[in-house]
Amino acid sequence: MCGRTACSLAADNLRRACAYRDRRGRHRQPEWVRQERYQPSYNKGPQSSGPVLLSRRHLHQDADSSERVLMDMRWGLVPSWFKQDNPSKLQFNTSNCRSDTMLSKSSYKGALLKGKRCVVLADGFYEWQQQSGGKQPYFIYFPQTKDATDKETEGDEEWKGWRLLTMAGIFDCWEPPGGGEMLYTYTIITVDASKDVSFIHHRQVRAGKGVAEMPAILDGDEAIRKWLDFAEVPTQEAVKLIQPTENIVFHPVSTFVNNIRNNTPECVAPIELGAKKELKATPSNKVMLGWLKKSQESSPQKKENDLPKWTSQFIHNPSPKKTSADVLQQWLGKQGQPAAKKHKA
Repeated sequence: MCGRTACSLAADNLRRACAYRDRRGRHRQPEWVRQERYQPSYNKGPQSSGPVLLSRRHLHQDADSSERVLMDMRWGLVPSWFKQDNPSKLQFNTSNCRSDTMLSKSSYKGALLKGKRCVVLADGFYEWQQQSGGKQPYFIYFPQTKDATDKETEGDEEWKGWRLLTMAGIFDCWEPPGGGEMLYTYTIITVDASKDVSFIHHRQVRAGKGVAEMPAILDGDEAIRKWLDFAEVPTQEAVKLIQPTENIVFHPVSTFVNNIRNNTPECVAPIELGAKKELKATPSNKVMLGWLKKSQESSPQKKENDLPKWTSQFIHNPSPKKTSADVLQQWLGKQGQPAAKKHKA
């Protein structure tokens, strides 16, 4: 599952990090919707808000469906059909949605078949490994290129900072029965874990505590385009993108992140596993140590830097794995797909 993430980029840098090419091949940056609500954080959990990408057509019926917007939404999907006057009265957890049930459970099926697909953005996500002395947290993210830098650049220059993790999600819009502001919420789709993430979960799985899961990660702009463009790519085709990925790296972090109230760069800082679990100044994290020293002067809300490049010493060889995507293929063989329609969320 995915129960904790980090997204520490400033609003402007987040927009630049999500640059894309539209249907005409023009270089674009997604526009913010309600930018003032976005708050960067190193420690986001369900019921907090976070940034997502979605097609502009969900907000404007005459818009090009390939155009993207950024919006801050609450994590934990509230179905549009929910009739209570308070979304907190929802009796089940909707922060994650398993890929093999998302087309059958009423909480997700309606929104998914209406094309309400989004991309949840994060620096990375956290997972905990059960050990004899307790749970050890790990931070999981995309491999970073050599030119990733911890320096901010100005204007419309090509983004060379942290590569954001892009997770497939479903969103919905709930209107209070008595009227009031519309509430936009999302869930993160999960799949059977890749070999690397299964390594973190191996004790729980061996103990019979369920199947290891991970977020469904969309790797590359073409996958993001197909997932978001609901008018051109029907659900039947889009769900084929929901697969585990081996293109991730991770490192252990301090148990400081266990407390969701802790929101500083220490949450994502790599540690050396050992008796004291202290930061070690090795060549692979000297850049991070310098960045952390500078970042400690202010909170993410006051000063948001793009994260520095990290390297991981915990990469494992990929292995073929049968995933829950097979269940989706079975479903697709039995169900028809209605044509996408223009509509407001």
